[in-house]
Amino acid sequence: MTESETVPGSPVHREYVMDVRIVESADDESTTYRFEAPTHEGCTFDDPETAELYADIYFDVNGFDEVGTGQRGVPPVIIQAGRDTLAAYFLTQSTVDEQWVGSFMGVQPGKVIRYASRVQDRAENIRTRIKEQDLS
Repeated sequence: MTESETVPGSPVHREYVMDVRIVESADDESTTYRFEAPTHEGCTFDDPETAELYADIYFDVNGFDEVGTGQRGVPPVIIQAGRDTLAAYFLTQSTVDEQWVGSFMGVQPGKVIRYASRVQDRAENIRTRIKEQDLS
């Protein structure tokens, strides 16, 4: 099985419009949350909040994939989307927290949280409009 495949019968943590979802996978030692989308190779996170933020970023920029960006790279569409989307994306990286992002961007950690909140609000608005227009 490749990383982009889901184990059959894995519980869906959260399902979104347009066949985007987060799947929960547990073993004896840990539980992980895998973001999946039709045109994305998938990405696994240790906690559901980070996976959900990643999904929000995905909707905020109308989809993206990290293939070819390298281990420390950032997809160009994320950079082009603005400071708030970039801050939110950084927060989904395993070794990054609000303090690091704030230091990198020259803002207080509270502002980093507000940046992420803006992305989450926009993503929710996008998903609501997709549902209302029956575009899924």
